[in-house]
Amino acid sequence: MSFVVAAPEYVAAAAKDLANIGSTIGAANATAWAPTSHVLAAGADAVSAEIAALFGAHAQAYQAISAQAASFHQRFVQLITGGATQYALAEAANASPLQTLEQDVLGIINAPSEALTNRPLIGDGANGGPGQNGAPGGWILGNGGNGGAGTVAGMNGGNGGPAGLIGNGGAGGAGFAQLFGNAAGTNGGAGGHGGWLYGNGGAGAPGGAGGNGFSSGGGGHGGNGGAGGRAGLFGGIAGNGGDAGRGGSAFQSGVSATGGDGGDGGIGGMAGLLGAGGHGGNGGDGGVGNTGSPGPNGGSGGDGGQGGFGGLLFGVGGAGGNGGISQGLNVANQLDGGFGGFGGYAGLFGDGGAGGAAGAYLGGGGGLDGLGGYGGNGGLLFGTGGQGGSSGTGFGGNGGNAWIFGNGGHGGVATGTFGSGGYGGNGGFLIGNGGAAGAATGAHGVGGNGGGGGVIGSGGDGGSGTGLDGNGGDGGNAGYIGNGGAGGNGTQFTGTAGFGGAGGKLLGAHGPAGAVLP
Repeated sequence: MSFVVAAPEYVAAAAKDLANIGSTIGAANATAWAPTSHVLAAGADAVSAEIAALFGAHAQAYQAISAQAASFHQRFVQLITGGATQYALAEAANASPLQTLEQDVLGIINAPSEALTNRPLIGDGANGGPGQNGAPGGWILGNGGNGGAGTVAGMNGGNGGPAGLIGNGGAGGAGFAQLFGNAAGTNGGAGGHGGWLYGNGGAGAPGGAGGNGFSSGGGGHGGNGGAGGRAGLFGGIAGNGGDAGRGGSAFQSGVSATGGDGGDGGIGGMAGLLGAGGHGGNGGDGGVGNTGSPGPNGGSGGDGGQGGFGGLLFGVGGAGGNGGISQGLNVANQLDGGFGGFGGYAGLFGDGGAGGAAGAYLGGGGGLDGLGGYGGNGGLLFGTGGQGGSSGTGFGGNGGNAWIFGNGGHGGVATGTFGSGGYGGNGGFLIGNGGAAGAATGAHGVGGNGGGGGVIGSGGDGGSGTGLDGNGGDGGNAGYIGNGGAGGNGTQFTGTAGFGGAGGKLLGAHGPAGAVLP
């Protein structure tokens, strides 16, 4: 049996194009009719008259043929147009019963489940209203509904609905952002979990911003980001955590007004057996403090969210979110930038997630940058530890450790004055090299120590202090077979160099010490 597939809209468009072609040819024939059908004789002699009559007869014959062709063309266009109309009518007539049949069949299938559990077997969940959670998807097949955003003060965003057996979780609703006053922004909703067997986790929603102070008032705190949804057991992408809301700024000419703290980023969703963990959300920036006397504090930056765990069998951990900035403008500010989120751990096979960068402190007082997030540990059987997050005047995050096979992660770099580089992660117990430590590039900084090697594995190099009066970190020790890590370099005038790590107990060279550089 043969089948014919027709698209009425394309047939109608073709008929319109044919009609335009016919109109163009007809206009050209009409223009040519007068000068060709009445050809004047070139002279008064009989030969010229006969030639003119011959050309005129040809022109009249052409016009007669053109008229017949135009009539045929018109009938052809009418047939095409009529066919398109009939196709469209037939399609409309057939579509309505099929749609009704589909709805009726689903209604029969879902009726017992909805009566007992208030949830269908097959179908997507409805989206939530303002601040309401999304409805769950069908028990067997269906996506969860999205959470509703917070629309008034004090209303958190709704959570995304979970899927059933197969389907994607709904996204969380955004928190309400304040405009003025010291009211806090509300939290973003968490993403819904993906299907038990397969499906993506929903994304966590951003938190709302805190309100800006007025009439000598302080700013409101930012809302927290929502957590990402878990992925399905046998596949799917875990949801990322939502970014946090920023803190509101204080009234700039007020007295004793503080900026609001930034919210914390949402945690990344976990993978199932296979897949990567979701990334953590970024922490919110703290609000700016007032400039009037005595001028207390701006807001602290929020912490970055932790990265989600990778798949139990295979998958990398999610990266931690970055910490928020602290923005005090007065020298009395003692608050700090937000901490970077820790990287997510891997499962059996896979690498740990990278730690998030620390939030900076931008004030003129005694505050510090936050701490860089630690890198996540590698897989229990095989995998490399994640890299630690960077910091400024704080501590760089330590690199993640490997477990049995794999290398340790690198420590995070410290870039500010008096900052310390992160330690390198340890290599796998059986085979693996220690991770290199993070350097300290600011004045009076201290490089981190290198990670230790496994039974077979070399130690990681110590981090160098490259700024003025910087100190180098020590190299990591090897296990039984391997070389010790090199010590980090220091700088003049008061800086010191790091010691080299010990070589392997059975075989391996001692690591060289660092040098003090001018």
